[in-house]
Amino acid sequence: MRMTCVLTAVLALAAAVGGCASDPATADDPPHVGADTAMVPLMELAARTYRGFTGGLYPGGVNEPPAAHRAAGIARTRAIQPLNSDGNPAADGNYVLLSIGMSNTTQEYCTAGSSLMCDAWTFVGQAMTNPAVNHSTLVLVNGARGGQTAVAWDSPTDAEYDRIRDTRLAPLGLTERQVQVAWVKVANSGPTVSLPSANADAYRLVTQMGDIVRALKARYPNLQLVFLSSRIYAGYATTGLNPEPFAYESGLAVKWLVEAQIHQMAAGGTVQDTRAGNLNYSSAPWIGWGPYLWAKGDTPRSDGLLWVRSDFANDGTHPGRAGQQKVGTLLLEFFQTSEFTRCWFLAAKPACG
Repeated sequence: MRMTCVLTAVLALAAAVGGCASDPATADDPPHVGADTAMVPLMELAARTYRGFTGGLYPGGVNEPPAAHRAAGIARTRAIQPLNSDGNPAADGNYVLLSIGMSNTTQEYCTAGSSLMCDAWTFVGQAMTNPAVNHSTLVLVNGARGGQTAVAWDSPTDAEYDRIRDTRLAPLGLTERQVQVAWVKVANSGPTVSLPSANADAYRLVTQMGDIVRALKARYPNLQLVFLSSRIYAGYATTGLNPEPFAYESGLAVKWLVEAQIHQMAAGGTVQDTRAGNLNYSSAPWIGWGPYLWAKGDTPRSDGLLWVRSDFANDGTHPGRAGQQKVGTLLLEFFQTSEFTRCWFLAAKPACG
């Protein structure tokens, strides 16, 4: 069953300081190759290390943002409101939650490819039939597309942004000025260099994601929040498209990007990260974690998440229907419960923060 991805009033859901947080000189621990090569979910790694790098989703091995970053995120959350096509507040306006990324991203968010319809088991499909979700002013738009690696999104002049404007937003009567939240999940194909090498693909991804969030801010001037997720497990991969440990290490890239903004703003917004670049709020939206999707195969995480072979397509890299549904459910839970999202994602509009 396919469903429209739009949530409108008429239709339901159409459509640090002084250094680099990811740099060995300023990371939580200096990198080294030793016995700490076991891949443990970042949310459980905490103060332990993977190849010398500490875990946790946020600085200090913890899974919650520091107070100042949290407060900045809540302030931007509360600023989200319905806008008209010119980007001005309007009671009959809308706001857009947009997905950005590759094949896995579009499959998990919507699945349907070129259509404006979304499969029932995906995030959008599940959200559309959930009565708790805001079906009046929120619009879920799938901007992600198969084959579009990180380099396809790292400049505001990239053709993918024109495609979203012309084939995703415009058919729904929406403009770029109404996009206020984005979910970003990106990767590169064929990574070959793992951490802690100075040329590791994870470091390259930090730089690209920094460029991506700035490109998003340039294209979507009213963008308030960007939530990032790393890849799902890739230990069943049968090709070199993006196997382990690169899927796991993409989580560290996300962690370091978020930390880069935290450290820059703690330093007054002037000291840029040497890899991620300028993440001052004048150049980038607020950045935080979306759902953390990696678990070590069929070994359950503390919250029960695991990945079995049947969750994947034949290549062991792309999610099959079961995997798409699993991520869709995690996304729906995140947007319904996060203190940064529930007040604009839910129909009842509970308090944020």
